[in-house]
Amino acid sequence: MSVADTADPADAALAAVLGPALQRDHLLGPLCTYRVGGSAKWFVEVVDVDTLRELAKVTAAHGLSVLVVGRGSNLLVSDAGFDGVALQLTDAFATIDISTIDIATSEALVTAGGATSLPVLARRSVASGLGGFEWAVGVPGSVGGAVRMNAGGHGSDIAASLVGVRVVDLTTGEDVEVAAAQLDLTYRHSSLNASQIVVSAKFRLVRRDRQLGEADLAEIVAWRRANQPGGPNAGSVFANPVGDSAGRLIDAAGGKGRRVGTAAVSDKHANFIQADPGGRADDIVELMADVRRLVVETSGIELRAETRLIGFSDEKILAAGGRSS
Repeated sequence: MSVADTADPADAALAAVLGPALQRDHLLGPLCTYRVGGSAKWFVEVVDVDTLRELAKVTAAHGLSVLVVGRGSNLLVSDAGFDGVALQLTDAFATIDISTIDIATSEALVTAGGATSLPVLARRSVASGLGGFEWAVGVPGSVGGAVRMNAGGHGSDIAASLVGVRVVDLTTGEDVEVAAAQLDLTYRHSSLNASQIVVSAKFRLVRRDRQLGEADLAEIVAWRRANQPGGPNAGSVFANPVGDSAGRLIDAAGGKGRRVGTAAVSDKHANFIQADPGGRADDIVELMADVRRLVVETSGIELRAETRLIGFSDEKILAAGGRSS
């Protein structure tokens, strides 16, 4: 039975806009770096901004929740799945445009699509003789997701070079340019909400010797390989408290190696949780809550989750340090 043949009015409305691109009960686990989690009721790969605007009309009219998957590197979807519309921007949103360098200021304006890989943008900018984005070479996310959480590492972050973004709001269909100064960019935070999709971002980078940039890229990659685990994980689970690190606090609390079902705290870096092949998302969120409890008991500090938690009860999200919907 096709989506258009179902009795659900939202099905019919989505099918009218998206046609054969609309998928139902689409498994999200393979799209996330944890490789676990349930299905989205609806899923679509978006190829252009016009589709986003039309999609906004349907989601607003039917009160549908929307989830932007991105590269899934900071996302955990419950085993029960997501009862709404999940979407990914295609490679049509992964373009990179580097303007002519201003000789007077030694600056360049780089415009990247929201689906652009951060490591790709880091390497492309260095290859073009530009500096300021080297830190992102080891962050396996997309530009859009990185802006939304003000991702960072190695002494820098998105806010350090961001000029502004183009955003489409899936609750209103509004398509606007927003200056970086209006985004309230603080540590792992921006004012963007879940329905606002970054379709492109502009960065101001500076002229830098290519060989120096390539040396920094190699050093960052080597450091990450030496200090962070591979395999199914979503990077840093908790944000660092002011003046301390979540990894140190978890390690001091005896959290390394701690396990709940198919999820375990990494023995290599205590702020990473690794999922077993064929594991359960619910085990990960329970382990997050367990680790937070340990840290509170030993240090009195309540860790805040960096990982986006989707499809869980508010109780489980709050226990794991996330924000309830």
